[in-house]
Amino acid sequence: MEIDGEALGDVIKRLRRAEGQIRGVIAMLEDGRDCAEVVTQLAAVSRALDKAGFKIIATGLRQCLTAEQAGKEPQLDVAQLEKLFLSLA
Repeated sequence: MEIDGEALGDVIKRLRRAEGQIRGVIAMLEDGRDCAEVVTQLAAVSRALDKAGFKIIATGLRQCLTAEQAGKEPQLDVAQLEKLFLSLA
């Protein structure tokens, strides 16, 4: 499955944001910040990564539907997409 240009840009933007958040968490740990603050930031990073993954899966679902409507064989079947979805859930 290939990610279309618009979705790809969105996923990359989310991942870059998560990358910055992770750098921030590392700095917080190095600075000896309160563990509750660190965990809050880790939860935010986790949500950002999940959103990127769900965006990829949503793109795959859309591609499958489009392929099926055009009478073509989708690159991924529903079972594979369901397995990917559950890996994030």
